[in-house]
Amino acid sequence: MYQSLDFSHERDLNIDDLCRRLESYYPDADFTMLRKAYSFAEKAHTGQKRSSGEDYIIHPINVAGTLIKLKLDMDSIVAGLLHDVVEDCGILPEEIEKEFSKNIAQIVVGLTKISKIKFKTKEESQAENFRKMVVAMAKDLRVIIVKLADRMHNMRTLQYVNEEKQKKIAKETLDIYVPLASRLGINSVKAELEDLCLRFLHPDIYYRLAEKVTMKKSERDTYIKDVIEHIQEKLLEYSLKADVKGRPKHFYSIYKKMIARGVDFEQIQDVLAFRLNVSNITECYKALGIIHSSMTPIPGRFKDYIAIPKVNNYQSLHTTVIGPKANRIEIQIRTHDMDEVAETGVAAHWKYKEGMASGEARLDWVQELLEFNQNVENNNEFMAAIKSDLDVGGVFVFTPTGDVRELRYGATPLDFAYAVHTEVGNKCVGAKINGKIVPLKYTLKSGDTVEIMTSKTQTPSKDWLAIVRSSRAKSKIKQHLLKIERDENKELGREVLEKAFRVFGTSLKSVIKSGEFAKACVEFSVSNEDDMYIQVGSGRYSPKDVIQAIPSLKKEEDSDSKIDELDTYTKKVTSTARKKSNKDNAVIVDGMDDLMVRMARCCNPIPGDGIVGYITRGRGITVHTAVCDRIDAGDIGRNIDVDWNTEFSFKHPVNIRVITHDKPGILSSISKSITSIVNIRSALAKSLPDRKGSFIFEIEVKDYSELLKVTGMIEAHEEVISVTRV
Repeated sequence: MYQSLDFSHERDLNIDDLCRRLESYYPDADFTMLRKAYSFAEKAHTGQKRSSGEDYIIHPINVAGTLIKLKLDMDSIVAGLLHDVVEDCGILPEEIEKEFSKNIAQIVVGLTKISKIKFKTKEESQAENFRKMVVAMAKDLRVIIVKLADRMHNMRTLQYVNEEKQKKIAKETLDIYVPLASRLGINSVKAELEDLCLRFLHPDIYYRLAEKVTMKKSERDTYIKDVIEHIQEKLLEYSLKADVKGRPKHFYSIYKKMIARGVDFEQIQDVLAFRLNVSNITECYKALGIIHSSMTPIPGRFKDYIAIPKVNNYQSLHTTVIGPKANRIEIQIRTHDMDEVAETGVAAHWKYKEGMASGEARLDWVQELLEFNQNVENNNEFMAAIKSDLDVGGVFVFTPTGDVRELRYGATPLDFAYAVHTEVGNKCVGAKINGKIVPLKYTLKSGDTVEIMTSKTQTPSKDWLAIVRSSRAKSKIKQHLLKIERDENKELGREVLEKAFRVFGTSLKSVIKSGEFAKACVEFSVSNEDDMYIQVGSGRYSPKDVIQAIPSLKKEEDSDSKIDELDTYTKKVTSTARKKSNKDNAVIVDGMDDLMVRMARCCNPIPGDGIVGYITRGRGITVHTAVCDRIDAGDIGRNIDVDWNTEFSFKHPVNIRVITHDKPGILSSISKSITSIVNIRSALAKSLPDRKGSFIFEIEVKDYSELLKVTGMIEAHEEVISVTRV
């Protein structure tokens, strides 16, 4: 039998026990420091009791005991002993830094709960606490490891609080701390917390499972022993030595299988798990071959996390086979080092001596959470993203160069693009999956090879927020949209204020030079001139509000009428600004209105294409795609800047050629696929040699992404050989 680390509550645990356990893996530890921390915590918590009636010190000493089981460094263990002294005992962080170290004080401060801030709801409190935790994690990952140890012991003693509090804490643990433990790769803590959550959230199910597992204990133990002997015998035939252990799966794992399959416990067959620990990677694959040759593998149940590790660095071979007596059993094969990482995860970074510098073991996803935290104001949105992104299970996809990336379930090509680089995401116009064009909302599957198509003229749209799944992608899209909006508001605000000050016979430059504008900024609690322009442009403050904050402009006798005149002007300018993007032209020519613009028939540019414009005599501005081969080099000197009008919703004609195998009904089938998305203006069909067909469709699309969607639908037909734009 094998067991995960035992995190049971130990009532009689003392400092001598801690020192003895620590010495087993860290003989050079500073035990004087550990004893000093224990004495400090014991004195600080004197007279305090737990809900169980025990002296409070039993909690921090159990937290420290858990950290020792995870083989953490001395700073983490000391912080575990001291983690509640700031919040519960009035000890100042400066005192901890003085008595111990800056690193220890930083971990303790990171762990200190928010107690003085009043929140509107419990959910908001939870979100705000977690946002603080994310910031602390970014500074030192040990903060969350100590926090997990703290939560572990609180869950172990949860029976001493009322039922309402039990369910609240268990739900929070399942939503936040279990996924965190999974993301950090600390599977021993994850499994323990899951079982404890099940115990308090669904006690009837938990105890029924416990009873059923216990009833078959003797039978199960005999079976596990027989399987271990069978596996070891087969391995020895090939001179392979391995530690082979077995156990029933955790209750929560069994519970999830019951829910997923909609069956009762008796119908769950694969409730036993076996683990083989070998010396090196070569032996892992050798052991796998021996297992598969001696027991029948279940198709589709093999996963190679050695060649493609999980995002939390977990490595192992997983397979499910038909064992003795036709029972399904799950077998994990890994090296001894992989096993330690699987049990303790990122905690293994601080193994043994000296530990690590606080920033040395940072993880990319922690930085992404920190970035998202800085770019979102809504707590509910933040928590939804956190719960989503902490789900370590995902899909493994390949870049065109063969690199592997892990994305969460439901991820789209846009998520992949932003995972590669922000600019790749911002400029994404489409994607090819395994060589075929797909729409941006395509759901990625493990094994897909993803190639992102970009355009220099592409920019993110609000519609993308409904497509992406990762918080990183959402954050980057929102950043871009916010920047565009701020820039537009800034220009509008400056223009409106300039016009406003002219009504009073002065200029924006003069008011700024006088220093009165800066005083107005202070009065409105904005940081600088640009922020004031943005606030006015967005409509938060009117020009009238700003005028009234400038004393020198109030001396005019007819100021009231001028302010009324100003308000009328402001509404007119704002209205004009709103209409500016709704022109009749599909493109904006160098910022000018009312110019004659025509699309070149040779290339039929559509929104999303890179475009160039040049002046033609008697025909205004002609717009071509940037790659059109019909642009005369002699016309380069007559180029003019053109941009797509993002608010223009007119449908653009474009021609596509489809080559297919000649088959009855193929024209009708392809036409139905096209018309399910866009309108067909005309179609031309003809037969080619070698029993092939050629079709040219003139369709109407709103932009390049819609064209990609159409071509993706066409390519889905087995008979289709190629789809090209002509």
